[in-house]
Amino acid sequence: QVPLVESGGGLVQPGESLRLTCVLSGRIASLYSVTWYRQGQGKEREWVARIGPGGLTDYADSVKGRFTISRDDAKNSIYLKMNSLKPDDTAVYYCKGGWPGSAWGQGTQVSVSS
Repeated sequence: QVPLVESGGGLVQPGESLRLTCVLSGRIASLYSVTWYRQGQGKEREWVARIGPGGLTDYADSVKGRFTISRDDAKNSIYLKMNSLKPDDTAVYYCKGGWPGSAWGQGTQVSVSS
């Protein structure tokens, strides 16, 4: 499996911001799309944002206008900037590569609570 390591989660209050980082190893990140997913407690996993190798992006309606996905190919990294966080954003966030057989990483916990 190709390692993908997520980081940057934490506990914040509603309205605050976080930036998540996904670092890829064993792949040239610029060649692949990468998708951020999340899974809340007792909920199904859902995709939240995707970025293609050419930089095209797409977002789930629930995060559109608040989250921004970006990439730094020199660092083999993909970022998810999350603004105006809500309690409903509480979840474990995962990144997943667009190559065949891409595996799930450990994820990073985001908790939004007052």
